[in-house]
Amino acid sequence: MTPPPDTVTILVDADACPVKEETYRVAERFRAHVRVVSNAPFRVPVSERVKRVVVSDSFDAADDWIADNASPCTIVITADILLAERCLKEGASVLAHNGKPFDTASIGSAIATRALMADLRSGMDGVGGGPPPFSKADRSRFLQELDRVLTALNR
Repeated sequence: MTPPPDTVTILVDADACPVKEETYRVAERFRAHVRVVSNAPFRVPVSERVKRVVVSDSFDAADDWIADNASPCTIVITADILLAERCLKEGASVLAHNGKPFDTASIGSAIATRALMADLRSGMDGVGGGPPPFSKADRSRFLQELDRVLTALNR
């Protein structure tokens, strides 16, 4: 079931997303729809507003579905910087799992940093890093930012 055109919809890039439960709770408060997009089934709450979208396991299938369904009435939850850029071009609001918003002013530097870090990692012969562990502060920041974005879109 597709939500009405002006209804706020949250698209969750579900693989490795640590804030799905928080997203469901905040969305319920705002009566927003949620689409949990992944290559494999995830358990989602039984709700008229929360739906699971399982895409093929082809490379970037979930990202393609999310980008194709992004719009100005959409909030995308993802840590994928390139997906964030695609969704911003469609007018969507985009949040990382840690609550950091992506916007048109910051996405260029985020992409450049991503490329630089990939180059550094490739020259380190398998020595890797990765993002810091997800923290309570990240969860709190995410909740505050999602609330702020939903409030703004519902005006």
